[in-house]
Amino acid sequence: MTTIVKEIRQQFNPACPSECVGQVELMSIEETKAALTVAQEAFEGWKNTSSVARGDILRMMAQLLEENIDIVAETASKEMGKTKNEMIGEVKRGASILRYFAQEGMRSTGEVLPSVSEAKLLYTKRVPLGVIVAITPWNFPVAIPLWKIAPALVYGNTVVWKPSIEVALTGKLLGELFEQAGLPKHVLQVVQGRGSTVGQVLVEAPEVKAITFTGSNGVGQNILNTVGHTKKKIQLELGGKNAAIILADADLDVAARLTVEGAMKQTGQRCTATSRVYIEEAVYEKALEKIIAEAKKIEVGVTMGPVSSKEQYTNILAAIDKAKAEGATLVVGGTATKGKEEGYFIDPTIFTDVNHTMSVACEEIFGPVLAVMKVKDYEEAIKLSNDTEFGLSASIYTTNIQKAFDFIERSEVGLVQVNDETGGAEPQAPFGGMKNSSTGAREQGQAAKEFFTTIKTVTINTR
Repeated sequence: MTTIVKEIRQQFNPACPSECVGQVELMSIEETKAALTVAQEAFEGWKNTSSVARGDILRMMAQLLEENIDIVAETASKEMGKTKNEMIGEVKRGASILRYFAQEGMRSTGEVLPSVSEAKLLYTKRVPLGVIVAITPWNFPVAIPLWKIAPALVYGNTVVWKPSIEVALTGKLLGELFEQAGLPKHVLQVVQGRGSTVGQVLVEAPEVKAITFTGSNGVGQNILNTVGHTKKKIQLELGGKNAAIILADADLDVAARLTVEGAMKQTGQRCTATSRVYIEEAVYEKALEKIIAEAKKIEVGVTMGPVSSKEQYTNILAAIDKAKAEGATLVVGGTATKGKEEGYFIDPTIFTDVNHTMSVACEEIFGPVLAVMKVKDYEEAIKLSNDTEFGLSASIYTTNIQKAFDFIERSEVGLVQVNDETGGAEPQAPFGGMKNSSTGAREQGQAAKEFFTTIKTVTINTR
């Protein structure tokens, strides 16, 4: 008799790497294939379930998420380092996402159209695709999975979800809450494992009709290379190198506070984080002084957590060293946090004297690092802000309405913010970028329907 040895992964707290916060059983390739099979079998019953009933389950899931907010936030915080208060905010956002898409179960799924023949009834209806694979990152372990899973489910698809291995315990917990909410067996399958093994199986599986992925550009490109020639729908949300512009007429106190929030919130580990800021030369010194003051208000370990892992820690510190070697001037931070050597804590970091040949100006660092650049005027600022392979989000701080609207038109990003930080998204609004930041249909809002359904056109001859 053959004994099957299960791989067990231990999860450690990035604030205290010696602390094991739990363990999770990783799935084999065979188990992953079995999950795909049962998800496909469950599709027939789920797609024929009333969309109103599907929405009711999402509504119950939102309630359960709020009732368990403390344990969900605590689990995620200890797995990936985001402060518990930040995680509580994310869990609340997850509940809002669920309630928004719960209402989709009661919305129109098509329209009646006029026909050239008075004897014909012509209409359209949206129908689900089948098995959806969702592959999600560690940096938003609740919100990003839910804004993929919720629309997929309410529109009648079954889902095989692979959370990042870094937040496997949080993924397991969300799967259990969906079961408690009344989701039928096999409609949502949580697959725990490494992207290089089970992730590849999910991407290549013939049962899969669509893949929605958020993560690095490298992995996104691998998915595109693997299945781009097939008929599978692909949705990729990738990196960003997001810019903020501060003009001379801006409220500098607001601009400085929101620029630092945009750069340092969630320890800078957001695809929408502010990583570049261009300041008009007339107010450069004053604005820089305010930005530095705002950064120094951050309490590492209290208002800003550690980065998520040793790998992130090493990579971010290496990027900081590279920026210094290339000639950027370090004005704030730039080192591991003193007194917190056990955890993966890095001080908020700000560079000046940056130009666009430097890596700190063009490469995504995904940490608490901000590059500050002086520009002559608005025209130079917008030219430089668009000078990137990415196109996710950008912001401008100004009281000039003409320049604000000009920026809206000319900024080469999917998310434009005026007098606000580069991050932030609401469930009713489409989310996604341009250039190398996104591929495929937008996420969230009514745009989600475009990805998770297809249109069926029906003609009934009444004679």
